[in-house]
Amino acid sequence: GHRAGGAGSRRARAERACLCRRERVRAMFYHAYEHYLESAFPYDELRPLTCDGQDTWGSFSLTLIDALDTLLILGNVSEFQRVVNVLQEGNFHSFLPTWCNGFCCVLAVVGGLLSAHLLSRKAGIEVEAGWPCSGPLLRMAEEAARKLLPAFQTPTGMPYGTVNLLHGVNPGETPVTCTAGIGTFIVEFATLSHLTGDPVFEDVARKALKALWKNRSDIGLVGNHIDVITAKWVAQDAGIGAGVDSYFEYLVKGAILLQDKELMSMFLEYNKAIKNYTKFDDWYLWVQMYKGTVSMPVFQSLEAYWPGLQSLIGDVDNAMRTFLNYYTVWKQFGGLPEFYNIPQGYTVDKREGYPLRPELIESAMYLYRATRDPTLLELGRDAVESIEKISKVDCGFATIKDLRDHRLDNRMESFFLAETIKYLYLLFDPDNFIHNDGSDFDVVVTPYGECVLNAGGYIFNTEAHPIDPAALHCCRKRREEQWEVEDLMREFYSRKKTKKFTLKRAPDHGEGDNAKDSQDASSEKAGEKRSSKKSSHSLLSCPSQSFNSKLAVLGQVFLDNT
Repeated sequence: GHRAGGAGSRRARAERACLCRRERVRAMFYHAYEHYLESAFPYDELRPLTCDGQDTWGSFSLTLIDALDTLLILGNVSEFQRVVNVLQEGNFHSFLPTWCNGFCCVLAVVGGLLSAHLLSRKAGIEVEAGWPCSGPLLRMAEEAARKLLPAFQTPTGMPYGTVNLLHGVNPGETPVTCTAGIGTFIVEFATLSHLTGDPVFEDVARKALKALWKNRSDIGLVGNHIDVITAKWVAQDAGIGAGVDSYFEYLVKGAILLQDKELMSMFLEYNKAIKNYTKFDDWYLWVQMYKGTVSMPVFQSLEAYWPGLQSLIGDVDNAMRTFLNYYTVWKQFGGLPEFYNIPQGYTVDKREGYPLRPELIESAMYLYRATRDPTLLELGRDAVESIEKISKVDCGFATIKDLRDHRLDNRMESFFLAETIKYLYLLFDPDNFIHNDGSDFDVVVTPYGECVLNAGGYIFNTEAHPIDPAALHCCRKRREEQWEVEDLMREFYSRKKTKKFTLKRAPDHGEGDNAKDSQDASSEKAGEKRSSKKSSHSLLSCPSQSFNSKLAVLGQVFLDNT
């Protein structure tokens, strides 16, 4: 009894500490957000040392779009609604720049708008008939993405890095693009294709991913920069950090979002090569992509996303060991320097800064969900303390120019509100709707039938904009694939009649009963489906699953009945 009471009081103390830190993180958000609105809007970013604004990515109020879903995660429904109204009522063309780094446009603008579109109903915004398959924010996201499509018109299908949104790719534009800039479209573009019914977005994103895969080296690695016309590698350093990072991230997240075995098997092949050639003592170095020889024994702060990614594929032990290495660097400096020389155990010349990046906190959030290890909360506490102590100024939070002497730089990048604050808050808020385990959900009626949303399993794009994977099944006009699955299931039942296996049906993600009855040769199937719907309430045990975790296939959720 005494021991149980002790455990209970420890839990209570931990919960109180989390609540306290959560409120501190909330206060940090508003300190930065309100000063952005007062001093910098409609510019892209706040300059916190001079209390004014600047355009960095092309003048589309980037910080506002980036902070939008953070508002809802913090529970500020009214401000979320106000900003959505600002975006809807303003002339969207005034938000779009004339030129855009395609990669950054997609992550921030398209990702932010898609996320806000899918969260609108949850935030109490009156959505139009046909939502989530239509809506003003979805149309804005589609318009922005369509203007990026000319970048993909290359012989390889790999996109140019920069595109003029009025005139397409400039004739003198460099054909050299970083690997991440080619491989970080599938989450947003597949979501767009599924919601709008236009396959072009997913098609170009897949083609780009496959082109990188096709051009990997004989030992299974990809370099840093490639010529999108000739497919020749210009920078041949292979690693998991800057210039490559989100390509690997999107193979995993794309596989989970789309239930795609091909994308996952690509990542798992890369993962083997990365472990074989770049991993030393739970650190990851940079190597020559063809030979595997070490080119830079350096850890970059951008690499700190990797333990979180490893946790998504279930490799938690390796993830924790690498995380703890990175955390020792944080404790050494009160932040992660952009580059850290591993053998020397110190910063690299001209790379001593910390622009309040989120990656280590992101990994802590994922790993805490997987392990509940209190060490991860300690990192969160350290992050709150050091960011407040070192970088807080009267007008927001400033980039740390040098972690050795804590000099500051006059910049607060938009990812501070989009990612760093969001992941910190979610680390300390175990009951947030983003962590939904599926016990709570909304049912919406779409033109194609009933649809389940907000049941959890959100996929964060690389700018931490959450995408609801269930939404991808809401707007499907074609049902052949689903008939195929149901035929397989009926065959399965007929073979298993001796055992009491039945299917717990998810609400229909398709076209509605009337439309189904009109499909060729489908009325009998529809009848069978309706009768099975009435009688099936128990759970199906699925004996083998493709990815070590419970995944949804075409809207049907398979659960273990053990």
